[in-house]
Amino acid sequence: CLLVILAVGGYQGWEYWQKKQAQAAGDSYFSAAELAAGGKTDEALKQFETISHAGFAGLAKMREASLLSSQGKGADAVKIYDGIVTDQTQDATLRDLAAVRAAAVLSDSADFTEIEKRLKPFDAEGNPWRHVAREIMAATQWRLKDYAGADKQVQAILADPEAPASLRQRAQMMAQLLQPLVTKQ
Repeated sequence: CLLVILAVGGYQGWEYWQKKQAQAAGDSYFSAAELAAGGKTDEALKQFETISHAGFAGLAKMREASLLSSQGKGADAVKIYDGIVTDQTQDATLRDLAAVRAAAVLSDSADFTEIEKRLKPFDAEGNPWRHVAREIMAATQWRLKDYAGADKQVQAILADPEAPASLRQRAQMMAQLLQPLVTKQ
């Protein structure tokens, strides 16, 4: 009987400790988010780096990468996003988001082969990231003056009945801009 009481008490104590750790990580995360929103980016970055609780570590890394990207530190942001992608302890949806965000950061500077390599797994029927992946690939091809390739991506977005309305609207505008350029190529 005493052994059962001790085991239950130990388990209850462990659950209480876990709950307190999660609350502290949540408080730290939201405090860092407030710092970032208040323009104190360097302080926010330092605080995001300290969060290691499993429930908040991935989110903190995503925010850290986003802040670095907004500061023009794309290479550092991509390194963090890539770290999330390869971290099997992170949720699969968060890993996918990190992969897409890394490609988006690189779309301003990388060649299309790099962007396509990162986004090709998402460019499949039924994949919820396919629309964004196609939009990023189209924007990269536009930047590289591959207007026919960009048009192909835009047409894939427009042909997909599940494409979100806002993305479909952007694709329609891009298609209109591409039409005279594609005929010239």
